[in-house]
Amino acid sequence: MALDQVDVDQEEKKVGKEMSFLDHLEELRWHIIRSLSVISVFGIVLFLNQEWMFNVLIFGPSKQDFITYRALCSFSKSMGLGDTMCFAATKVNLQTIGFAEPFVTSMWVSFVVGLILAAPYVLWEIWRFVSPGLLPKEQKAATGAVAVCSFLFLLGVVFGYFLMAPFAINFLIGYTIPGVTNVPTLNSYINYMVMFTLPLGLVFELPVVVYILARIGLITAQDMRAFRRQAIVVILIVAGIITPPDVVSQLFVTIPLYTLYEVSILIAKRVAPRDDDDDEPSKAVTPS
Repeated sequence: MALDQVDVDQEEKKVGKEMSFLDHLEELRWHIIRSLSVISVFGIVLFLNQEWMFNVLIFGPSKQDFITYRALCSFSKSMGLGDTMCFAATKVNLQTIGFAEPFVTSMWVSFVVGLILAAPYVLWEIWRFVSPGLLPKEQKAATGAVAVCSFLFLLGVVFGYFLMAPFAINFLIGYTIPGVTNVPTLNSYINYMVMFTLPLGLVFELPVVVYILARIGLITAQDMRAFRRQAIVVILIVAGIITPPDVVSQLFVTIPLYTLYEVSILIAKRVAPRDDDDDEPSKAVTPS
């Protein structure tokens, strides 16, 4: 029995000494290299098919036949509302003013879209780097974290692309000042497309953030309920920042964000009892 304990202690010391600080940096470097490699592969494929990428993917939300416009129009007619929800997309005429702007923009768009497509793999690499430092109990609690984070991120991006971007672009391009011709640059259009998608992908990770904070005891469901009014104000401010000043776009962002907040409260409520349950066995062992 004593020999077994000595072997266990020696094994733990060996594991603890396996990787130094420089070893961890080297390990992190390879995780980053592998992630960038996957992103680069997606980016190269997209760059070589940039005609499809721009005409279908990037400029899609600005076209009249975009799936969101067609779906809303079909829904409006099926509900007997006629053309009430049929939106007419404003034609977008873009220009480039920099000598190398088309090339640089193509590279930038390929990288950003490649990053979005490679997000599940990047999150998996992050998990591979972090998980060895977690206790078995913590690893078990985080089972499926990569899948959940990937799903929420992609859900936020898809939500921004199909619901927020079409109406925001239509509003912004249709807003004019008397005597001024609105001819936006390609770079400006791309920047707004990124703003309409990537931030929402990160915002949709709110339930995961709340789960982690609740597990370590920094936040509780009671705290989130107490600050519900303040949270609504913050959500409205965020919606106002990342959307154009029209009611439809702001509602499209505000409602899902508030729903995520309420879901996060339920998550925090479910997480809290687990900590209490973990303490029960130790109390039961204590002799009376």
